[in-house]
Amino acid sequence: MKIQIINGPNLNLLGKRETSIYGSESFEVYFETLKKRFPSVELQYYQSNIEGELVNKLHEVGFSFDGIILNAGAYTHTSVAIHDAIAGIKTPVVEVHISNVYSREEFRHKSLITSKCIGLITGFGLEGYAMALSYLTRG
Repeated sequence: MKIQIINGPNLNLLGKRETSIYGSESFEVYFETLKKRFPSVELQYYQSNIEGELVNKLHEVGFSFDGIILNAGAYTHTSVAIHDAIAGIKTPVVEVHISNVYSREEFRHKSLITSKCIGLITGFGLEGYAMALSYLTRG
């Protein structure tokens, strides 16, 4: 089974950025933990701060992978392009957010991509990625 994790803008700063919200662990360190917890899954990780690169990655893996876990960061609330990319691919996408977006600023309460995803996990910290993996790999 092949699962692609895609992180959007500013998530390259995990462990450094607003640690009271996002924690003190980098995603690269957490990714190694995920690989150990899910040894039978071929996990790949991609991060970009550029909207078009996220769209390109969705297109690249969206017909050949078994699942995608997407944290589109701020593009969640603004990107019709990412919405359309998810709509155009066959691979199921789980939307993940580290913080509880509904307990934050009001502009974060609206996601343009949720309607095209198979589910939404928000507010469980980095563990949300493991929750998404558990769902995608259920037998």
